[in-house]
Order: sequence, then structure tokens, then C-alpha cells
Amino acid sequence: MRIAVIDLGTNTFNLLIAESDGDGGFQSLYNEKLPVRLGEGGINSGIITEAAYQRGLEAMDTYAESIRQWNATESMAFATSAMRNASNGMQFVADVKERTGIEINVISGEEEAGYIYEGVKGALNFNDSNSLIIDIGGGSTEFIIANKNGLKWKQSFEVGASRLLQKFKPSDPITTDEVHAICWFLNESLLPLRNAIAEHGVEELIGASGSFESLAEMVIARYGKGQPQSATEFTFDLEQCEIIHRELLASTREQRLHIRGLVAMRVDMIVISAILVEWVIREFGIPKMRMSAYALKEGVLRRFLNAH
Repeated sequence: MRIAVIDLGTNTFNLLIAESDGDGGFQSLYNEKLPVRLGEGGINSGIITEAAYQRGLEAMDTYAESIRQWNATESMAFATSAMRNASNGMQFVADVKERTGIEINVISGEEEAGYIYEGVKGALNFNDSNSLIIDIGGGSTEFIIANKNGLKWKQSFEVGASRLLQKFKPSDPITTDEVHAICWFLNESLLPLRNAIAEHGVEELIGASGSFESLAEMVIARYGKGQPQSATEFTFDLEQCEIIHRELLASTREQRLHIRGLVAMRVDMIVISAILVEWVIREFGIPKMRMSAYALKEGVLRRFLNAH
């Protein structure tokens, strides 16, 4: 069975084409990322702008062709924060269905967090102590507390990197006052996370998706350690991350375009993501951090294969 999964994120549309191994697992055949920026210009006003709408349609046309070329027998598409909050989101769903035949499922933040947990569970091993999983999206960020015995708590918050970028419109480079304002906003917005960590406790942070992949690539480019693509997880050195964090906050957009390991599609969002990650580590005294190479789309795939 050959399966295609599309994750229509607020910043990036991701396509995974994989083949079932017949035993509940899969082999990845093809991955593609397109920087659609669906939330650009409209995420905080609840609309997909005309330019973003057209980029989204063209990306789905591209993916439909890729799915045909790879002869996928099953295809699934899932849309997240930008789509579920947009007044014209369902019109986009209808237009994609008419153009490509692909049916998009617009999922809630809670469903998104559940799929992310399933993906991370397939990428790395948990132990008895609790881990905090974070997936920083463009529109929302999902936080999940889990250990080897299962999921303890999950919640989606509207603190995605694109949403915060458009809300705060930081200077270039960002100022100390702007960093403080974002941290204050996180402190106010993430009170349920603080309560959940107080109740359950966490021993490590596990990051999923693009921002953490970029951080891993920057660490490798700087310090020459490992290859995140060679396995499904990557272990960070927090001192190295702190050095990169300080440099990102001091950098201009033009300077970030030349940082080794940082792809162009991440240069705008990475500063906000770095602030969020640093805030979590500092606020909750988390001593360890890993990256999961799997997130939502792999979680969707794992759940589908388990059901079949």
C-alpha cells in the first residue's frame, strides 16, 4: 500500500509519500516542502489573503501531480490553524477538491496534538519520566506531556510563529523590549501549560517539526555533530543552543539568510521560535532537549496503518 499524507500548515505545506511494510510500519519514499505562507497577512484577522490563497492552490496542484507520479493508492490531507480560523477556509477546501480531487480534513488543535504525539512516538523512545513535546507551527503551537506509558496532557495554543510575528511586528534586529513583550505574552497565554507542568513535572523537551529541524541543522553546521536526517531523533547540547539563540536575537534578516543550516523559508519565523523555546526551557528549568524527525503527517500515517 502506497500512501500520501499532506500537512497544510500555516507556513509550509508538507507532502509525505510512504509505503506500508505490511506490519504497521512504513518506508518513506518521498518528502516535499513548499513555503506557502498561508497565514501571511491575514492570520490574526481570520482570513486567507488572495495571494496566499493562490499560493495554496498552486501547491496543492503540485502535490496532486506528485501523488499521481508516485502512484499512491491512498491520499489524506489535513489542515491546521490558518485554515480552521479563516472565514474563507472552507471555500479553499472546496476549491482544492474541485481542482485536484483531494479532500482536506480541517482538524482541531486537540486532534493536531494527538497526531503529533503519534508521530513522535514512532520516532523516539520515551522513558518513565515525563517529556514535554512542542510543535511550533505558524498559527498554533501544540504542547503535549507524555512518557512511555502514554499521553498525560495535551493542548493547542494560538501562539504560532507567524501569528506572533504579525502581532508584534518586531524590529530588524529584534529589540530587548520586544523580546520582553513576547515573553510576557507567552507568560499570560500559556498559563494552562504552567499548571500542567506543575501537576505532572517534565524532565526533557522534545521538539517536532520545522523550527527544531532548523536548529539541529544550525548546530550541525556550527559544531559538526551528527546528521539529523540519518535517524529519527537528534539530541541537542543546550549550551550550543544558547549560543545560537543569542546570535539569532542579535541578527538582521539579511544576516540570517547567510547562517549555515538555516533554510530561507525559516529566516522570518526562527527568531520567534527561538524565543518560545528559550522561554520554555528557562521558565520550567528543563535540562535536556531532543528533536523528533516525525510529527503530524507521520502520526496520521501511523494511525492509518494501525487501523488497517
